[in-house]
Amino acid sequence: MTEQTQTLVEHLIELRRRLVWIVVVMLVAFFAAMPFAQQLYTFVAQPLMANLPKGTSMIATEVIAPFFVPVKVALMAAFLATLPHTLYQVWAFVAPALYKHEKKLIFPLVLSSLILFACGMAFAYFLVFPVIFKFLAGVTPEGVNMATDIDKYLSFVLGMFVAFGATFETPVVVVLLHRMGVVSMEKMKAARPYVIVGAFVVAAVITPPDVISQFMLAVPLIVLYELGLVLARMVKPIERAAEEFED
Repeated sequence: MTEQTQTLVEHLIELRRRLVWIVVVMLVAFFAAMPFAQQLYTFVAQPLMANLPKGTSMIATEVIAPFFVPVKVALMAAFLATLPHTLYQVWAFVAPALYKHEKKLIFPLVLSSLILFACGMAFAYFLVFPVIFKFLAGVTPEGVNMATDIDKYLSFVLGMFVAFGATFETPVVVVLLHRMGVVSMEKMKAARPYVIVGAFVVAAVITPPDVISQFMLAVPLIVLYELGLVLARMVKPIERAAEEFED
């Protein structure tokens, strides 16, 4: 066996070890969350339940949905709770292959990404969902029972969580593009009109067809882009050739 083959095998063994740790920790968190699965789903469903017309409730159209949907919520909670550990394992695996300046960039990048994604989810849950569901309850035609399926509701909520979480990553993306020298500050400033138009297009595609919820996604995206520009001014682009030569 050649030295290159041995190195490849060592990397694969290390990757397997990291993946096993990720799965084991996530399973422990999942089984710890399972006794509270019903309460977790009740918490997730609260924005809709609070805006349902009087005398209506959510429904389950599939036989196993009353059991399986709370299990999905428990799995989602376990994934989110163990995400810092998962990212640490990914960092520990790739760190030996990174340059010195890249190692300095990764930790604040990961930490800020986690915080901003959580802020995006909280923004959607506490501010956007009540507005959306109140609007939908208000436009439901008379004689129509607003009975939402619990599985479809969960799919909608997860999609909105991902959309708003990704939107709140905008400052990280802007700073990273500037830091790595991919896009200059002048070009990002010049792209403001396109960002504004793109923000409303994305909001129109992702959110329900009401103006309020579209504004509640588009406006934060624009504000966060401006925040990214402010933060990017505090960061100098990396001179790749010089730093790689020094390393």
